[in-house]
Amino acid sequence: MNVTLAVKQYISKMIENSGPGMKVLLMDKETTSIVSVVYTQSEILQKEVYLFERIDSQNRDNMKHLKAICFLRPTKENVENLIQELRRPKYSVYFIYFSNVISKSEIKALAEADEQEVVAEVQEFYGDFIAVNPHLFSLNLSGVARGRSWEPTLLPRTTQGLTSVLLALKKCPMIRYQLSSDMAKRLGESVKWTYQAMVHELLGLNNNRIDLSRVPGISKDLKEVVLSAENDEFYANNLYLNFGEIGTNIKNLMEDFQKKKPKEQQKLESISDMKAFVDNYPQFKKMSGTVSKHVTVVGELSRLVSERQLMEVSELEQELACQNDHSSASQNVRRLLQNPRVSEMDAVRLVMLYALRYERHSSSILPGLMEELNRKGVSEKHCRMVTSMVEYGGKRVRGSDLVNPQDAVAITKQFFKGLKGVENVYTQHAPLLQETLDQLIKGRLKDSHFPYLGPSSLRDRPQDIIVFVIGGATYEEALAIYNLNRTVPGVRIVLGGTTIHNTKRSESSTTPRDLFASVKLHPDIAIRHPLFDTRSTHMIKMA
Repeated sequence: MNVTLAVKQYISKMIENSGPGMKVLLMDKETTSIVSVVYTQSEILQKEVYLFERIDSQNRDNMKHLKAICFLRPTKENVENLIQELRRPKYSVYFIYFSNVISKSEIKALAEADEQEVVAEVQEFYGDFIAVNPHLFSLNLSGVARGRSWEPTLLPRTTQGLTSVLLALKKCPMIRYQLSSDMAKRLGESVKWTYQAMVHELLGLNNNRIDLSRVPGISKDLKEVVLSAENDEFYANNLYLNFGEIGTNIKNLMEDFQKKKPKEQQKLESISDMKAFVDNYPQFKKMSGTVSKHVTVVGELSRLVSERQLMEVSELEQELACQNDHSSASQNVRRLLQNPRVSEMDAVRLVMLYALRYERHSSSILPGLMEELNRKGVSEKHCRMVTSMVEYGGKRVRGSDLVNPQDAVAITKQFFKGLKGVENVYTQHAPLLQETLDQLIKGRLKDSHFPYLGPSSLRDRPQDIIVFVIGGATYEEALAIYNLNRTVPGVRIVLGGTTIHNTKRSESSTTPRDLFASVKLHPDIAIRHPLFDTRSTHMIKMA
């Protein structure tokens, strides 16, 4: 695990990919520091890089005899500078490398700017940190705390930097954090996407079965697949992992499969050869089915995420849930409602979240957003859901808001672990059930909120707890239970519900819990649902 070597290898690969000839290295302020700590100027010169420039410099000369290697952080400012560069290119050809994930919309903007077709390559190389020495790295950030909480703008940057270290080192960690540090907790929880919840939200899990018959080009034997933790070792090991980890593990699964795959030219020349083949064939056949199934499922998830713009939708859901910037939220909601690729239900969910979060804000634009839904062609039934949501769970009914204006991130003080696998912070919110169970386990759950049925009451703290949710539970609540069972000694918890929700199921139901489940943050991407859990919860506590 050598962070210096990891960054040097990235830079060497950039230079190697550009081929022979004189080159300029075009960087921003941060990537200049990233490169300078691992390579001396003389070392870079030996690789035919003769010029070092900043992308934001206004005084660069045209040098068409040079190739440009661009190593930039994927910030809006850098993308805009690069767009201007490509419109009036100063070099013969451009090899563009971003130090972290860049959105498809920004890639599209760059492609549109490349009218002279000077871009030869665009890649993501995860050297988004300062490798101080082989076993020490820094993000060069100061003032990250506001009191005992994160400075909101710096949590995403820290998450990106830490994730790039993990990706550069090709590590998928188990995360532990200091219990007394809410900031450590936030950093750990800010990056969780689970496989199981993502499958249920986008594809639908019905008794552990997925209908893939509508997937383009699907083979006959994969039109319906079973995901069972009891019979599928890969699924059992990955159902609570995030989507980024799943991609890595799918790759490892395929590589392992290739190693065990019988060679096409394999000869069965003896009884022992035949016996070995027969003995290994069932295992090989089972592994073959597992690989095909999960590659298909993950591929379809990825396609839907791209098709429905779920990266941007999910990021905004989290902004609405966990931040306190009405101006930004209102602009971003309106922008996404006008995006034709955002689905009807995703648009309605965004307006629901906005309505619950800012229903009484002095500058609320809810009427305008309802008009945007009408212009988008959203059905009257779905538009009515926004009004129903506020009537059932608005501030007047709740009595108080769930977000403290003085601490816009206080509701995210939960303990989930995770690894950010794709882009940005999509998982800031945690289910209310987790807080309720925490109070119950600690003996602090108020009788006035959860009275006992009959005269008896529990004197000691509960050990066995059965939670039943009228109206339906969610897979992310199951994840909360899973983590509590792992982290709280002596406590065993089981979760049940009248159904298990995803957006489509809650959309077609009418119970109060169903209504609220339809507002949940995307459980696959923005995972932690629902935002406002005020449905009926029944607990049976067994001593």
